[in-house]
Amino acid sequence: MRVWILRHGEAERQTQHDPDRALTERGKHDAKAAGELLAKETSKDLMVFASPYKRAQQTAYAALKAMPQHSINTADWLQPDADPYAVVKQLDALSAHEILLVSHQPLVSALAGVLISGDYRDGPPMHTASLLELKLSHVGAGCAKLKSLRHAPAFHKATI
Repeated sequence: MRVWILRHGEAERQTQHDPDRALTERGKHDAKAAGELLAKETSKDLMVFASPYKRAQQTAYAALKAMPQHSINTADWLQPDADPYAVVKQLDALSAHEILLVSHQPLVSALAGVLISGDYRDGPPMHTASLLELKLSHVGAGCAKLKSLRHAPAFHKATI
């Protein structure tokens, strides 16, 4: 299984209700660039899940412009303070070979840490619109290999 984790693009600083924060123009641009990269490296069987927060939904939508055959599944289990171990259980229940998760800090780094080393504190830092690629022989804590971590806006590949 291959799992891609995309942190939402840059969002406006403040709103009255945090889930309503929208992407900035830079955030939309970076999300679109992530989608263009994903379109080159993913299969048509990619399943896409995004947090219900506006900025994550907008990021997923912008990324999928390059992959219009895909649809977005809204997942409450991808909210910023979700339990990364619970997300691993959600992934284990899916019968997909390739998955894109669009979410937030602190979840994205914590989830990567759990999947790679089994410890949520070991996750790599992910900036807005950072894209992480993991390869899993099976779903479980400590079962993933970090294949790449790319940061916007250039999305230079750093293979691990």
